[in-house]
Amino acid sequence: GVVQVCGTDYSFAAVKANGSVVTWGDIDNGDNSSAVAAPLSEGFVQANGSVVTLGNANFSGNSSVISPLLTDGVVQVCGNIGAFAAIKANGSVMTWGYASSGGNSFVVAALLSEGVVRVCGTDYAFVAIKANGSVVTWGSADWGGNSSVLAPLLTSSAVAAPLTEGVVHVCGSARAFAAIKANGSVVTWGDIDDGVNSSVVAPLLTDGVVQVCRNIGAFAAIKANGSVVTWGNADHGGNSSVVAPLLTEGVVQVCGTGTAFVAIKANGSVVTWGNAGCGDNSSAVAALLSGVVQVCGTDYAFAAIKANGSAVTWGDADFGGNSSAVATHLAEGVVQVCGSARAFAAIKANGSVVTWGDIDNGGNSSAVSPLLKGVVQVCGSARAFAAIKANSSVVTWGDIDNGDNSSAVAPLLTEGVVQVCGNSGAFAAIKANGSVVTWGDADVGGNS
Repeated sequence: GVVQVCGTDYSFAAVKANGSVVTWGDIDNGDNSSAVAAPLSEGFVQANGSVVTLGNANFSGNSSVISPLLTDGVVQVCGNIGAFAAIKANGSVMTWGYASSGGNSFVVAALLSEGVVRVCGTDYAFVAIKANGSVVTWGSADWGGNSSVLAPLLTSSAVAAPLTEGVVHVCGSARAFAAIKANGSVVTWGDIDDGVNSSVVAPLLTDGVVQVCRNIGAFAAIKANGSVVTWGNADHGGNSSVVAPLLTEGVVQVCGTGTAFVAIKANGSVVTWGNAGCGDNSSAVAALLSGVVQVCGTDYAFAAIKANGSAVTWGDADFGGNSSAVATHLAEGVVQVCGSARAFAAIKANGSVVTWGDIDNGGNSSAVSPLLKGVVQVCGSARAFAAIKANSSVVTWGDIDNGDNSSAVAPLLTEGVVQVCGNSGAFAAIKANGSVVTWGDADVGGNS
């Protein structure tokens, strides 16, 4: 059924009568067509006249190779350190970015062609939940991309990856995943030192879990009775024995920094544990931590919003733990706080934005302050922020190489943006028409 063959110096591509394409040869010079596997099932030239190209897999951070598939129908985008994964309205998933980070999903492409309802990432892997409750994983095996160690819970596939049924939520640390099943039990996989080994608390994770939160190397699970169970790297909060009596009931939310956790209780009080230099020690602001309704973290600091609209911060001052310079602006009216790696951005009820922390990571927004009015949502990459305004336009600031500079796509960000997602150095915005716009570091998915 082959009707045409074309060759580069190192590889071949054959077009079949049904319009599909088969490639072989040097994987770094055109053999690897996984980034465009879906469009190649119908041919190089699509029915709408667009063209699909393929090439060096190591440079798949350039999503122009799948840009025809990102022009409509995208409903969710998830990013990790080096790649993005987009869910389309038909339940399929498209990936781009570094292959080693999950930008190449060819091994599980058949399992990602339909039925996906949610995607979650660790630093270098992704997991997709399907409508039937099964799970598909891909990316670096050392970072959770291979869940085959869960053989008794898995069904057979190319990588023995999907959980068979009942998964309702998945959360990723830097190197491991934790999945909540419909019966309230938890299943973990990935790096044994960063959250995959939950054997010590396994009896507590067989039922009743309603939420899981993570940081770089540990997990914290909230149970239906308001208690908290932790596991993973002890230095990162995996061991909560010091505050265990405070975590037996009444917990309604848990948030993590890089190596610490904070729990909000139903009475508005806060409990912290983990690395003292990264947000565990909130003693300096303990008197202010009542009536807390929301907490957000950077890598090494926390910011809490209180019921009266004020914000309280603690942790490493270089990472946003010291907000004294903007204290008067945080005394009232704060409705949302978002963190980059080393800075915070707070949205106030009047639509203005207050920033603090490392100025090179988005802590200084003075260059765009006239534009930060009518803001309804803020998203952070590792070193920059992107704000969506009420008119659906986007404003960016922070490190110019990591998402601050959106000038190349500025005309596409003046209207219609409904969601923004960030990874280590790039952003992806979903527009109301289902198209996706990306900017930032091309190597991690910023070039579409």
